[in-house]
Amino acid sequence: MTTKQRAYLKSLAMTMDPIFQAGKNSLTPEFVKAVSEALEARELIKVSVLKNCADDPKELAAVLAERTRSQVVQVIGKKIVLYREGRDKNKKIQLP
Repeated sequence: MTTKQRAYLKSLAMTMDPIFQAGKNSLTPEFVKAVSEALEARELIKVSVLKNCADDPKELAAVLAERTRSQVVQVIGKKIVLYREGRDKNKKIQLP
C-alpha cells in the first residue's frame, strides 16, 4: 500500500465509528471471525480497544491484521483501522 493510498483510507476512516471493541478477552477466535466478516462486507473498519484490555493496541493490530489477512491503516491511541481489499464484485473503495 502506498502512502497516498494509506492517506486516502485514513481520511475515509476519520468519520467512521468503531464497530468492534476488543476488551478483557482480547482476540478470541469468534472476535477474529467477526472482524474478518466485517472486512469482507465493508473493506474498511475501525476497532476500539477498551481500557480493560491488557494488550498493546499496536501489537493487537498486527496480530489481528495477520489473522484476518488485512492491512493496518493506522493505530491512534486505542483505535485501530484495518483494510482488506474486497473481491472484484464486492469492491466498495477505489484506491487512488
